[in-house]
Amino acid sequence: MNPSLLINRFLWLALPLLLAPLAWALLDWAVLSAVFRPDLQACQQATGQGACWGVVAEKWRIILFGRYPVAEQWRAATVLVLWSALLFATAANVFKSKTTFALWALLLPASAVLLHGGFADLAVVPTSLWGGLPLTLILSTVGFAMALPLAVLLALGRQSAFAPLRRFCIAYIELLRALPLVTVLFLAAFVLPLWLPGEGLDLFTRVLLTIALFSAAYLAEVLRGGLQAVPAGQAQAAKALGLNVVQRNVHVVLPQAIRACLPSLTNSFVTLFKECSLVTIVALFELTGALSLALAGDVQWRSFYLEGYLFIGLVYWAYCFGLSKTVK
Repeated sequence: MNPSLLINRFLWLALPLLLAPLAWALLDWAVLSAVFRPDLQACQQATGQGACWGVVAEKWRIILFGRYPVAEQWRAATVLVLWSALLFATAANVFKSKTTFALWALLLPASAVLLHGGFADLAVVPTSLWGGLPLTLILSTVGFAMALPLAVLLALGRQSAFAPLRRFCIAYIELLRALPLVTVLFLAAFVLPLWLPGEGLDLFTRVLLTIALFSAAYLAEVLRGGLQAVPAGQAQAAKALGLNVVQRNVHVVLPQAIRACLPSLTNSFVTLFKECSLVTIVALFELTGALSLALAGDVQWRSFYLEGYLFIGLVYWAYCFGLSKTVK
């Protein structure tokens, strides 16, 4: 028998035996010896033996909703459920394109009004208090939706025969791609207000616009790859039929390009969804920042930060893995 085949069979038999003790130790720590109730004394007694998931049970409101007022968190929970449902429905292509666009067009303003309040006896909650998972979803989804049209224009402009437009698009893309998002967020939060007259835009709006402008540079390169994948004969055939430049791009070239790079676009959204955790540095407490907020002022529960971060990692994994598997 082939020696390499024997080695492969040996590894397939030996590997489970080698990993079994580690798997059992992990199962015992995470489940069998773990504390699931918000009992601080029980968690302290289980230290070193089992996980303390009680920190999640104790701090789940702050982790999921940040500084949003407790009495009004039903509003943030409603937005969270609706956005999550529509996001996965969009990825799975449950509705037709026009229906999906209409649902998002209704949900966006409705969510903004519900979160902000100020009507029907709802208390006003400023954007500075929005946080947790709803804020992560809003920043990533709206930022991506705002960046995509700009990215299309940048990708088309980079291939334009008009030299000034092409050079401007190249300069924009290369400049933004060369800067880390942390630097751009810092400039938008602390430097940009110095240039704006009066109070200017609030922090949430500045951060959202920054994420959109920053993401557009990366999406433009993804779309450029999709445009290059479309055979040149498609545009030539459309031109022969009498379609002008706009009609050729909108009806022939772009639909094929977007379909060709759809997996890459999904990956870009997943990356943006995770990168939104960086907004914590400018005092917007999304999901990751909300955990720091929950544990920073509580000395008793602070030592169980590992379980908190594992829970947040599970949330990120559920959204990212779910989107990657449902996208069509």
